[in-house]
Amino acid sequence: MNRNRSRRRRIIWIVVAVIVLAGGAVGASAIRRNGKAKGPGPVVKVERGDVVEKALAVGSIVPRDEISVKAKVSGVVKRVYREPGQFVASGEPLLEIQPDPTPLELADARRRIDMDEISFRNAERDLNRSRDLLTRGMIADKEFETAEKAFDQARLQLAVSRERLVLIEKGSVRIAGQEIDGTVRAPIAGSLLEKNVNVGDPVVPLTSYQEGTVLMTMANMDSLIFKGTVDEIDVGKLTVGMPVEVKIGALPGRTVPGRLVKISLKAREENNTRMFPVEIAIEDARVALLRAGYSANADIIIRRADAVLTIPERVVHSQNDSTWVEVAGTNGARVKTPIVTGLSDAIRVEIVSGLSEGQEVLEKPEKTL
Repeated sequence: MNRNRSRRRRIIWIVVAVIVLAGGAVGASAIRRNGKAKGPGPVVKVERGDVVEKALAVGSIVPRDEISVKAKVSGVVKRVYREPGQFVASGEPLLEIQPDPTPLELADARRRIDMDEISFRNAERDLNRSRDLLTRGMIADKEFETAEKAFDQARLQLAVSRERLVLIEKGSVRIAGQEIDGTVRAPIAGSLLEKNVNVGDPVVPLTSYQEGTVLMTMANMDSLIFKGTVDEIDVGKLTVGMPVEVKIGALPGRTVPGRLVKISLKAREENNTRMFPVEIAIEDARVALLRAGYSANADIIIRRADAVLTIPERVVHSQNDSTWVEVAGTNGARVKTPIVTGLSDAIRVEIVSGLSEGQEVLEKPEKTL
């Protein structure tokens, strides 16, 4: 009996000792955790860096001047000399248009020649008659000059009608030593961006009463601009001439320098938001191979401060006209330190006064429910 009791006592004491030791370990761990929790909290250091205030513009890269190439004669495309992507000099042939007159147009041109020939013969007879009467002294010089003028006009009109018929039938004619044909030539030196017709397609000419068929589009790719829009919140901060960093979506990591050259006076609504169109001149297109139509974002530099003291904006406290941060005090206390801030890019803020480089600033305490 005594032996069993002493054994039970030893077991009990062993269990109690284990519980006490375990409790001590748990308590020490809790003390360590509580010590950290009750400390001042995580910190960030005051560092030197650049702070840039920007306005974001969203848009694309386009040529400054894009030319639509059109024909001055009607017909169908007979030959294509150049393809998109090629560079052409001013005056180089791009396409050849073959006349394709309707039977009505041919008949009208031939009947016009017949009528002009009749008018020419009548004018010629009148001129001969007037010359004879002038020789006899039966008419004044003015009447002869009138007949002579009518003859010249009839002769020219007949020549124009004949040239028109030749141009309709053959596609080329020589007038005053100059060859006029259906060859469409490049109006400027530049790159072909797009071909809108193929061989055999009909062509409507450009006239004073119709726009005509767009055969090709071309542009000088050495003169590119960025066209985009800026939110109305930022547009009031912009002025023409501000530097810009253009980021091309198809060229990650590449930045193209530019300069703001135009701010629209009128907003347009996009997705229930008022946006203002802007234009940015690309200052050096050789920085990257740019293509017309590239989507891009442009950071318009409003203000910048280089190599200044900065801290994350999230650690700054503001109330009314007061701005401060918290630093660690004695015994884990949080101490307010008034500061004066400068430029901000919404991530980091410039410190004008109140802190020194390398100083530690406390993060804001976490909010608990």
